[in-house]
Amino acid sequence: MTIRIGFDIGSTTIKAVVLDEQNNILYKSYERHMAKVRQKALEKIKELKEFCNEPFSFAISGSGALGLCEAGQLPFVQEVFASAAAIKKFYPQTDCAIELGGEDAKILFFKGSLEQRMNSTCAGGTGAFIDQMASLLDMSLEQMNEASFQCHKIYPIASRCGVFAKTDIQPLINQGVDKSDLCASIFQAVVNQTVTSLAQGRKIEGNILFLGGPLYFMSGLRKRFEETLQLSPEQSTCPQTAIHFVALGTALCAQETFTYDNLVERLDQLVHMPMQMESGQPLFENEKEYEDFIARHKMHDVQYDQLETYQGKAYLGIDSGSTTTKLVLLSEEHKILYESYTSNKGNPLDVVLQDLKEIYQKNPNIRIFGAYSTGYGEELMRVAFHLDGGIVETMAHYVAARYFNPQVDYILDIGGQDIKCFKIRDGHIDDIVLNEACSSGCGSFIETFAKSLGYDAKEFAKLGLKSKHPVDLGTRCTVFMNSGVKQAQKNGATIEDISAGLCKSVVKNALYKVIRARNKEDIGKHIVVQGGTFQNDAILRSFEQELGYEVIRPSIAHLMGAFGAALYAQKLHRTKSAVLDAKALEQFSHTSKSVACNGCTNHCSLTINIFNDGTRLIAGNKCDKMIKTIEKKEELPDLYKVKMQMLDEQKQKYKHDQKIAMPLVLNNYDMLPFWTKFFDCLQIEVVWTTPTTQKMYYDGQQSIPSDTACFPAKVVHGHIVQMINGQENILFYPCMTYNVDEHQSDNHFNCPLVAYYPENIAANMEFGDKFFLYPYISLDDENSFAKTMKKTLEQANLHYTKKQLKIALQEGLLERQLFHEKLVQKHLDAVSYARAHHHPMVVLCGRPYHLDPLINHQIHQLLTQLGFVVLSEESVPRQDRQKVYVLNQWTYHARLYQAAKYVCENPDMELVQLVSFGCGIDAITSDEVKDILKDADKFYTQIKIDEIDNLGAARIRLRSLKEAIEEGKED
Repeated sequence: MTIRIGFDIGSTTIKAVVLDEQNNILYKSYERHMAKVRQKALEKIKELKEFCNEPFSFAISGSGALGLCEAGQLPFVQEVFASAAAIKKFYPQTDCAIELGGEDAKILFFKGSLEQRMNSTCAGGTGAFIDQMASLLDMSLEQMNEASFQCHKIYPIASRCGVFAKTDIQPLINQGVDKSDLCASIFQAVVNQTVTSLAQGRKIEGNILFLGGPLYFMSGLRKRFEETLQLSPEQSTCPQTAIHFVALGTALCAQETFTYDNLVERLDQLVHMPMQMESGQPLFENEKEYEDFIARHKMHDVQYDQLETYQGKAYLGIDSGSTTTKLVLLSEEHKILYESYTSNKGNPLDVVLQDLKEIYQKNPNIRIFGAYSTGYGEELMRVAFHLDGGIVETMAHYVAARYFNPQVDYILDIGGQDIKCFKIRDGHIDDIVLNEACSSGCGSFIETFAKSLGYDAKEFAKLGLKSKHPVDLGTRCTVFMNSGVKQAQKNGATIEDISAGLCKSVVKNALYKVIRARNKEDIGKHIVVQGGTFQNDAILRSFEQELGYEVIRPSIAHLMGAFGAALYAQKLHRTKSAVLDAKALEQFSHTSKSVACNGCTNHCSLTINIFNDGTRLIAGNKCDKMIKTIEKKEELPDLYKVKMQMLDEQKQKYKHDQKIAMPLVLNNYDMLPFWTKFFDCLQIEVVWTTPTTQKMYYDGQQSIPSDTACFPAKVVHGHIVQMINGQENILFYPCMTYNVDEHQSDNHFNCPLVAYYPENIAANMEFGDKFFLYPYISLDDENSFAKTMKKTLEQANLHYTKKQLKIALQEGLLERQLFHEKLVQKHLDAVSYARAHHHPMVVLCGRPYHLDPLINHQIHQLLTQLGFVVLSEESVPRQDRQKVYVLNQWTYHARLYQAAKYVCENPDMELVQLVSFGCGIDAITSDEVKDILKDADKFYTQIKIDEIDNLGAARIRLRSLKEAIEEGKED
């Protein structure tokens, strides 16, 4: 009998399958290899000795096996090939296989020719991502799976990054969202990542086979796939061999014959083979150097006082962060009476409740004269415990840093999942940088690795101090760096070397990916570092080594937000605090429920928090329209709202029997007045798609061919689906290389994505019996325009003369000009109102399509709630052509530069730039806009936006801007 053995060695596990001649499975196993790949492979063959009495066929597959096979000259089978072989043999009816592993995700399409799609630079949406989310929620994977079946609502969560999804989840936890809803939402994020990023426009349909550990062990995850893909029970299969499937295919493909002794000898040689690896400078050359380092940083320790015997006034600061809650109680002399640093474990309210009870227990007569909160959960804490106020976290950190060094000019705060950098100029926060899409340099990055290697974070960090040869791991995705760490282990690196290497990676990521420092002068000379991550001496030392000079780390680096909030409370509050007393804390309770707001088309997901004393907090709202408890404020002018109303009026302006459908996307937000009038002249009414909704986006996501396209481009697919499902038979969406020439730039291009996205749509979507017309047109040449449009409309049996088309062109251009003049007048009215009523103004700059409510996430409403009058770059009166230091050949970019110059000339205006993730061209515009503003001593605020509508980071930035403006006024 010929035995065939297949191993699948993945990033975290080793799977083995033994087959007989009839392809019956004689043995299968699934175990973690704990990064000891070679030893585990040897142990596994020894375990299978009973099947190896005669010569047998053997092969290995998997992401962790290639180096092993090359070094030992063992037969390697590419894992996609192995999976395909097993699927064709055992499940030949399969149309598509989805396989999720520890760090990788794959889709195999079998319809037509075999095609595979695989994750490359990001490991979001894999097993490791789900592990991290379970850890954040303080749940086991089994509990998470069970809870997902009890969900009532799905919330949008990014799975683009295994760590950064916490940014979306944490505010939901702080709002009190039910864990069952969070679990299902996390699974849905994995589905969305698979459907959009992995499938890349190819439709997942037919009979689907689910493979890999996450899909095998978590039926709740499979359920989300089945509902999203609308699969019947007959179309969905998850075999008992789902976790062994690659090993099964590898056994089928095994051809090279071995004897037991021969294979054991080869593997044994591999286990003892010496390794080579790159290493860097040690953190400390000797013990004395380390002692001097510790002594220097001890100079910035704070003083403490006894809470039990204290009789003066006390001031409370609470920092409710992304993964931890910090609490500080200060005396009048700024001595710490009580401090706490606790993991949220998914319920920050419980953490603060226990801390406050302990304070009152230690000193029942304590007199708290001010209590302020800061951080992600600022509002929840303020309302729940009746605190006296809140302070934006950037300000809290600055107040704390200034206490330790009044000359501070740069603050770097590395927290659990976020990196915040503040540049201080003339005593004000001048520039704020936050990590946007990746948190591979944050605290949870180190914590995740420590746990995966069997250590707690503190113990793991201390090991790095003893390293003599820190491993060079570069700066990569948290989940993918697992592979680098495991490779280093295979190469013989000690745990000390890996710890030090990871600490150096955190620092390099902060400096070169987040701050994007060109040289150390960019940063500053008086640097204060803070955040829990800098409690790690190895990270602090790595930072000083990389930078080349010494910095200040206060002893309470991990408590600086809470310390700053307490200092702020002392500065602002003079009477006894309203914070709950010991008796009220005993009665404290909290419940929450999720509802969808129906006040407008946004349908915000609201969380209603109800406390035992009847206090309510409604979270998740983007406006105050439906919240009766909020006193109605003055409605401030908002040019985003004004233009949307003008477009709605324009859509209804012309009525005809003959109709044509157009998508309200990208440059059509700019060209809508032109097209409505153009087609009106031809006796045609344009039926526009509605503003984008989350459902519309999901309806079109299966046809999106590239995950790197910006979100405004991705939503186009949903609009086209709406047009296909509509009554109109003619769908019109032209390609436009050039925009209208506004004589403000060297040329007047549209960006390539805006110009040619109709081509993308035509190539990736099916239109049935409808006409999809996407001609290449130019408004600059009326002869060319008339010729092209005549030919295009004739395809849909619409016949016009060139003369009619030329007249319609001129009428359309005039209509667009009149629309813009009206918008400018509205702008001037808003400016007059702001000045008459002493309101600050913000020019909210972006592209015309940032008007779409799903794309801008109502950031303009957030600004009006903060007391700003909102203007737009499009409404800015035309300026003289500006000199810029970049190639200025795009119409929309020229508007940005014009707006920046306009803001510089108006002391009561500031600029906020909206940038879409994935917009490469905005890397140029943002730098140029920033330089224009810096030359005039203006603040530059940038907000990056994509499909996730959690505005935590945006709110911090905009509140910081407001605080900076108000501080400037005081001076």
